[in-house]
Amino acid sequence: MAKIGTNILLRWLQLPEFQTEYRKARREVVSQTTARLQQAMGAAGTTVLKLMTDLNVPAAVRLRAAECVLDRGLKSIEIDDIDARLRELEQAAEINQNAKRR
Repeated sequence: MAKIGTNILLRWLQLPEFQTEYRKARREVVSQTTARLQQAMGAAGTTVLKLMTDLNVPAAVRLRAAECVLDRGLKSIEIDDIDARLRELEQAAEINQNAKRR
């Protein structure tokens, strides 16, 4: 797409400035993709819940949907707990920093 040769690209990849910009561009693509996936989470959740409760769906599919709901619920609690602990540690570190400055 860039209409450059492989050798030129390999040379550019050795340049720190190019590496920095390349990583920045890749992060932007991932960020945009993540945002799009997050926007679709409501629909995904609805689909999983429908599959889980629809008795016309094979039992294996309903079981997998139920496992998905349980897994995501547990991960959410774990993340909340880690977030709370991190905030407590950050507050304690800030208090210690302030005490050392005095």
